[in-house]
Amino acid sequence: MSAFTWPIRIYWEDTDAGGLVYHANFVAYLERGRTEWLRAQGLDQSSIRETTRLAFVVRDMHLDFHAPGRLDDELLVSVTVKETRSASILFSQDIVRGETLLVHAEVRVAMVNLDTMHPAKIPAGLFPS
Repeated sequence: MSAFTWPIRIYWEDTDAGGLVYHANFVAYLERGRTEWLRAQGLDQSSIRETTRLAFVVRDMHLDFHAPGRLDDELLVSVTVKETRSASILFSQDIVRGETLLVHAEVRVAMVNLDTMHPAKIPAGLFPS
């Protein structure tokens, strides 16, 4: 399966006192990548939430930082589905600047019922074939 990619530009507010991307911002970039991946699948998280009372939440995340990001960098966030289960999806994600890997992440999102916050099966047919 080929990776979905989404561009990110580093702005002043993304950096810390040392002029590097603040580490927590990488988590936000990963989230943006997964959100745009869902949109590319034709899925709108707001509509899913409103019609089914279901939503994806991060269950587990492992981050490996390789290199820093800096002001004005143009980055690509990639999203690849590594595994699907009845109530969760495991993503492999990378943030790169050109050929340089900055961050690698493994992220498991779980589908939950928003009223109970218990796991729920991902509805059949949610993702187009």
